[in-house]
Amino acid sequence: MKQLLYAAVALACVAAPMAASAQPSERQDDRRELNEDRRDLNHDRRAAERDGRVGPGERAELNRDHREINQDRRDLRYDRARADSWRDRAEWRDFRGVRPGFWFAPGYGYRPISHYGWRRGAYVPVGYRGYYVQDWGYYGLRPPPPGYRWIYADGNFVLMAVATGLIADLVIHGY
Repeated sequence: MKQLLYAAVALACVAAPMAASAQPSERQDDRRELNEDRRDLNHDRRAAERDGRVGPGERAELNRDHREINQDRRDLRYDRARADSWRDRAEWRDFRGVRPGFWFAPGYGYRPISHYGWRRGAYVPVGYRGYYVQDWGYYGLRPPPPGYRWIYADGNFVLMAVATGLIADLVIHGY
């Protein structure tokens, strides 16, 4: 009987993380739905223009759909003023609010503020080069070019050349 109980507990411990990872998060579902809405809007726009004439009613409906999609996109983006835009994300799990003298690197925890003078053309200190931004699109950042990565640095986003640490761009107080 004990062995059966141990086997059931072991199976539950192994199966739970696999089941959790197999289910897409609500945010992923929302993002997928937004992409489907975009495709539908583009399809409707092409269909309306195919016959050569877009009536005022069709134009108004297309514009309304476009506005709704833009609003949905804004709702999905990170907004530090809205806790629901970041609270359920795994990298923000350890965030416990603002702490004087520290900055929070999502996924890496609290770090002391260094008051480093972040500017283009300077080099990122070695201690900061590993704090990579995993989902740059979520924060509204552009895709990094090949050989560059966005990093977290004292509450800023810094676009850094991976090989040299050269700062190519930065977003002050980005999150």
